[in-house]
Amino acid sequence: MDTQIQNAVDIAWDPSSSHELKVQALEFLSQLRSFASGRQACAALFIRIPPCSEVARLVCLDVINNAIQSQELDLQSLEQLKETLLEYISHIYGSCNQDIVDPAHIQNKLTQTLTLLLIKTYKYGWETFFGDFLGLTGLQNDGVKKNFKGTMLYLRFLGSIHDEIGDVHVSRSSEQNRFNSDLKDALRAREVPKIVLSWQEILSYWKNQHDAVVVETCLKVIGKWVSWIDISLIMNQDLLNTIFQFVGQTNQDRKYDKVRDVAISTLTEIVAKKMKPSDKIAMIVYLNLGQVISQLIASPPLNELRTTSSYDTDLAEIVAKLINNVVSDIVKVLDDKQIQSQTEVQMQAQQLIQAFLPLLLRFLSDEYDEICSTVIPSLTELLTFLRKSKPLPIIYTNMLTPILNIVIQKMRYDDTSSWGKEDEQTDEAEFQELRKRLQVLQKGVAAVDESLCIEIVDTVVGNTFQMLKQQNGQMDWRDLDLALHEMNIFGEFALNNCSLYIKNQPSSVAAERLVVLISKMIDSGIASFSHPAIKLQYMEICVRYCPFFENQTAYIPLVLEQFVQFVHHSHIRVRTRSWYLFSRFVKHIRAHIGNMTEKVIESISDLLQIRAELPNRNATDDISSEESDVSHDANFNSQLNLFESIGCMSSSTEISDENKVLYIRTIINPLFSEIGGNIEQAKSGNPQSILQIHHVMMALGYLAHGFSAWIPKNNTTNHTLPKKVTEEFGRVAEVILVSLETLKSSFDIRTAARACFSRLMGVLRADMLQFLPRWIDGLLSESSSKDEIAMFLRLLDQVIFSFKKDIYGVLNSLLTPLLQRIFAGLAEPINGTDDEIQLDELRREYLTFIQVILNNELGIVFVSESNKRFFEDLILSVKNLAKSVTNDKGSLIASRLAMLL
Repeated sequence: MDTQIQNAVDIAWDPSSSHELKVQALEFLSQLRSFASGRQACAALFIRIPPCSEVARLVCLDVINNAIQSQELDLQSLEQLKETLLEYISHIYGSCNQDIVDPAHIQNKLTQTLTLLLIKTYKYGWETFFGDFLGLTGLQNDGVKKNFKGTMLYLRFLGSIHDEIGDVHVSRSSEQNRFNSDLKDALRAREVPKIVLSWQEILSYWKNQHDAVVVETCLKVIGKWVSWIDISLIMNQDLLNTIFQFVGQTNQDRKYDKVRDVAISTLTEIVAKKMKPSDKIAMIVYLNLGQVISQLIASPPLNELRTTSSYDTDLAEIVAKLINNVVSDIVKVLDDKQIQSQTEVQMQAQQLIQAFLPLLLRFLSDEYDEICSTVIPSLTELLTFLRKSKPLPIIYTNMLTPILNIVIQKMRYDDTSSWGKEDEQTDEAEFQELRKRLQVLQKGVAAVDESLCIEIVDTVVGNTFQMLKQQNGQMDWRDLDLALHEMNIFGEFALNNCSLYIKNQPSSVAAERLVVLISKMIDSGIASFSHPAIKLQYMEICVRYCPFFENQTAYIPLVLEQFVQFVHHSHIRVRTRSWYLFSRFVKHIRAHIGNMTEKVIESISDLLQIRAELPNRNATDDISSEESDVSHDANFNSQLNLFESIGCMSSSTEISDENKVLYIRTIINPLFSEIGGNIEQAKSGNPQSILQIHHVMMALGYLAHGFSAWIPKNNTTNHTLPKKVTEEFGRVAEVILVSLETLKSSFDIRTAARACFSRLMGVLRADMLQFLPRWIDGLLSESSSKDEIAMFLRLLDQVIFSFKKDIYGVLNSLLTPLLQRIFAGLAEPINGTDDEIQLDELRREYLTFIQVILNNELGIVFVSESNKRFFEDLILSVKNLAKSVTNDKGSLIASRLAMLL
């Protein structure tokens, strides 16, 4: 059978084998698991000398492992298997010939098999396992652990035991956890003291050898086992002295760096051992960790080489993890209510936190973000503890300033970093993520002492703007970016659950400082700084703190002029983003623009030309971030904000009706001409012309939206636009409707018209009702999808709610054709998941539409002379929907709605 197994493995893993042969081979190998003879053959094949192929040996061990785990082997079979493998191990790993050895991956699989055997048989006779394997570590009976391959197998075996029974990160059943707990108790009682002694002996011998892999492996095993064995066994002076030798070694040979790093990680695991708070403090003191970490920080790899390319970032991150764990443990002790009554322990913890904080801040300030991030968790815990310790004890007050200074400085872009380059997108995203975490720390400091935070941020930002002004704009953009970033964070204090101003006065001390800083920012001339990132930040801040400009109106002309420059900027990200931010800005301050409107419109008129471009079907997916930013759709969507901005500015009550009409015509007449120039080609199906008309219609809709003072959810406003203005937008509605009626077979045109419908409603209000039948006829064409019908029904719901007193006549005339189109959509066959989703949506919107009519006391429209012949069909459709209950969520919702009617 050995030959059959080998042949089956060869066929199964040979890429050139036929599919049929592979299936047969895999089926044969699968059947081996079910027969004792197959498992025995696998064991024999694995230990065969000379060995068979590595794949075959791995398959054999996998079959054996499966048999052990599935409990198919009785104790006698397990004993036979154990003896077979021990005989093989003794022959291969106990011999003097170091060249005959299994590859590492075979050893790992073998130790997994041995671990499973140990778990099943330790309590039933294999109490000698420790002696069986410890004997492999030495070639003579002199107690020296100098057999390399035997020692490595022994350590791998110990590591595998932990992985199976001691790793808390592995999810196991409660029954398995109980079994593992009992097994660990037995090992702790019988074997662990001897195992710890063997570690000491192995480290003592192999630390002087040229091969460091044994020492590394042994230290890793100690780091694993320490979490569930008696810590007193580890805390013996001989073993600790050996570990500290590795921690502090400064050998120039780079291969020993790995040993040092592993030793520090082992020390971290020792410190992380769960124990009583008083014991944890005693251990930190006993290990003298403050001095250990200080010496590591002062060592050449972390000190002299810190500013060079030879800086040992791996070592820095490992030491940072150590101090993060230590500080976290100290904070837990400080925060323990029971310990707070133990004066001596509390005082020790307070002394330790003051001693360790400078060490932690050394890594928080590290130039490498990964290292900085490592200590953020413990610092967060410390700030949380301080926040709960109000009033803050004097011993902690001096901690906050250095913490905050470093947090703010770490938010600055690194001197080697750039902005906006495609090849640094990942670095930029990681840095922004770090900024978010640092911002949480800054908020943590503010939660402890807000006045201190306000003072420091005010000083940093104010000094930066003053320096910019004094140096005539000659500054590093990174410093300005930091100041602007802090301006944004400052708003968290200044606008905490309140506005910037209350009764025209700053609402708080923070708000007062923020107002001064905004003034300094504008006066510094930072808007003229050339770097794109600064311009973007400046615009974002102006928009965020718009109430400042409503109170300090003298700044509006200057900032408006700056925005006009931004919207023409050469950098695409600045330009397109500014189009959106400009619309936000003018929306807030339009009441104060007044006589500047005409000049602003003239200044941006060159940006209002619409040039629709069809997507390039041949374009590759591999496009740069900048090209992505200027994709045709994104560019046009940003451009629409300019039309909305013009609508906002033109609707100001300070502008005369004549000027309002003038501004509207200035915009819409060229757009009308665009539609007229493209309509014939669009009728012929020219996609370029259709897209151009779509874009123009959308622009007209956004212009109307800017003028709109009508909000469907709040119809309490009495504000109405002048008749001259509504007449102009009536022209807009007419042009859009003509385009829709001409091109209603085009999905893009229907989409644009539907968007314009809701926006024009805001300016035309009740005057829009006269156009409603034509809108329905155009938007609910034979080409309209169920999804389009559902979306239009949502719009009609808003119209009915807003104009219920005036809509009956229109609703009466359009209901029958509307119901016909809805019934046709409900009756369409379903082809695929998308159709099913759209049908569920149409059902819900149809029933909601009926409910809105009834709720607004318009139900009589269903039985009017014009519609009563469809009333029976309507009732029948509602009944059918009420009974159409399936497992589909959408159908269930529709059924419930129908039953409510």
